[in-house]
Amino acid sequence: MIVLSQIEQRRLETTPYEWAFVGGLFAEPDATALMATFPRDHFKTIRDHDGEKGYEYEARALISMGGNAPAHANTLSAAWRQLAYDLLSPEYRQAVGQLAERDVTSAPIEVNVFHYGPGAWLGPHVDLRDKILSHIFYFNESWNEADGGSLAILRSANMTDKAACVMPIVGNSTVVVRSDKSWHAVAPVARGCQQSRRSMTVTFYQAGSISTMWPPGDPTPLHCYEEANDAGALYPTGVGRVWSQLRNSFRRSSDVQ
Repeated sequence: MIVLSQIEQRRLETTPYEWAFVGGLFAEPDATALMATFPRDHFKTIRDHDGEKGYEYEARALISMGGNAPAHANTLSAAWRQLAYDLLSPEYRQAVGQLAERDVTSAPIEVNVFHYGPGAWLGPHVDLRDKILSHIFYFNESWNEADGGSLAILRSANMTDKAACVMPIVGNSTVVVRSDKSWHAVAPVARGCQQSRRSMTVTFYQAGSISTMWPPGDPTPLHCYEEANDAGALYPTGVGRVWSQLRNSFRRSSDVQ
């Protein structure tokens, strides 16, 4: 499903640190299916300020730390299960490692998907030292830049000190190689935004790392992510109708399993 050649042909930027933009990651039918069936179940709200950054968003595990299969697979569409297995493949690891110039052959990975609804954000930060790199994918069909939500590649901890911005459009992705100066942030989503900012982060970790997103014994209750608008309103070019059809089809197929 992932068009690996798009990753393989890219090169790292070195300013203001090592990072890369990678586009065109999905063929149109796959992009449509992934958008239409973006997960809505098994989310938790994450809201805090850890001393360096403030943040608020909704997160769901797609692949648990060091896992070898999708999390909560029975509620994922076929497209999302296939994407999860693509992310677990040696070919994907090789492509990302080649781009990032890092050996991630045996690095544990964790994959999470996110809804950033109105007002959600992630303040300027550098990733924790136990992270090697992150590959961030996006799943919105369209996005109004005035609604915020872009990924900011920063020169410093100052949110206005931007070197580049990446819009959360399906097929776009960003690779961030962790360093002490790899500052980045997600701009706040406008309060009046009519859709959630949808993303997925694949994180490659140092051996022996423990998930900070899903710490052992985490008692946080999980819930379905609900938006104020129905699916048709969220996808102005008809993807909402496709989402409804695929969702209903998936439910029918699940009922007979």
